[in-house]
Amino acid sequence: MNIHSFARKKADRQKISMVTCYDHWSAKILNETDVDCILVGDSLAVVMHGFDSTVHATTEMMEMHVAAVRRGAPDKFIIADMPFLSCSKGLVVAMDTVQRLMQAGANAVKIEGDTHQIELIRHIVEAGVPVMGHLGLTPQSIHNLGGHKVQAKDEEDANKLISGAKKLEDAGCFAIVLECIPTKLGSCVAQRLQIPTIGIGAGPHTDGQVLVLQDLLGVNPDFMPKFLRHYADNHTLIRQAVNHFHDDVMTQAFPSLAESYR
Repeated sequence: MNIHSFARKKADRQKISMVTCYDHWSAKILNETDVDCILVGDSLAVVMHGFDSTVHATTEMMEMHVAAVRRGAPDKFIIADMPFLSCSKGLVVAMDTVQRLMQAGANAVKIEGDTHQIELIRHIVEAGVPVMGHLGLTPQSIHNLGGHKVQAKDEEDANKLISGAKKLEDAGCFAIVLECIPTKLGSCVAQRLQIPTIGIGAGPHTDGQVLVLQDLLGVNPDFMPKFLRHYADNHTLIRQAVNHFHDDVMTQAFPSLAESYR
């Protein structure tokens, strides 16, 4: 998978699969799968560090996790989120962040929103760095949005999103993530753009889908938004495995002589 593969997949009507992961061990597993690309999302602030939103992700955090994922998945196309406010402090700060993420191992960066981001995106693309856009529910703006809610449900907001998507395409984005929008709107945006759309809670008609690895593996059974499908029940599996280890230690069944050095 490379930057040209995204457009080619859309032209050939082949779906794009993207999985969000944050660390070396899980990236090693993904490197052995058929998944098309990996997103190192700023959601790592929540999933890996226990914060309540993505606004706590820093450039240092993103840089460290991107490097870990790259070492684990040397064969995958990796997109890295630009962290909170890194695109709103001027060109120098933004480009410094881009440089750090790309040198850590990313193949592209992802930027939330449109409006004031357009000129920056155009500059980054002209500098030779691929940019993925992100519209709909933009988690870095969660306080302004009033929570995790479906976006662009009325005609006016839907038209604004379609217009924003077109602006991102014109600015040079190679793909756009659409998060938590009505199915009909997801389909409409996908049909109107030449570049692929990757949905999360945007219905089945986008050009691809993305889920967080921990979410699709069922690590947190309490997190079950409508758009999520659990492909495994690893919460139960891990709990049972750890309890099994504990029981074996208590009964002295572990370690055995075969697992000990002479």
